[in-house]
Amino acid sequence: MIRIPAPSRPVYLRVVRASAWYDLVVTAGFATPWTYALVHDALSSAGHAWGLGVLPELDPVQTLYANLMGSVVVVWAVLRIVRPLSVHGLLDGIARTLFAAWQAYALAHGATQLLWLFLGVEVAFGIVQLVPWWRNRRTEAADGHGEFITGPAGVRL
Repeated sequence: MIRIPAPSRPVYLRVVRASAWYDLVVTAGFATPWTYALVHDALSSAGHAWGLGVLPELDPVQTLYANLMGSVVVVWAVLRIVRPLSVHGLLDGIARTLFAAWQAYALAHGATQLLWLFLGVEVAFGIVQLVPWWRNRRTEAADGHGEFITGPAGVRL
């Protein structure tokens, strides 16, 4: 049985919900081909104006991947807004770690410097959502008490 101590403070759930609102606002425009074309043009224009680089020309595959990402993130954001749970913060923190890694990879390989704006937010929300889990794990190891979520082996989520 996997036992993970869950942060239970109301402020933690407000962070989970705030990160969801950020995701909804930032990624809603990526969810359809029509809105993504507008977002793409706006980001390219901003990148050009600020000297940070532009996005590559729109193509159907890029649009498809942007729409897939936008659709999934919008649904994930709505879940966290409607029903924020501690485990959602853990999973979102893990997802943000992955997003940040891929954004850093893209930046290292010549992507527009506009990504730095998104990378900063990913890292910040990732840290804020993962640190309480790490702290609770250390506290639980010391005192043997705490609220836990469980994993696939019958642990309560």
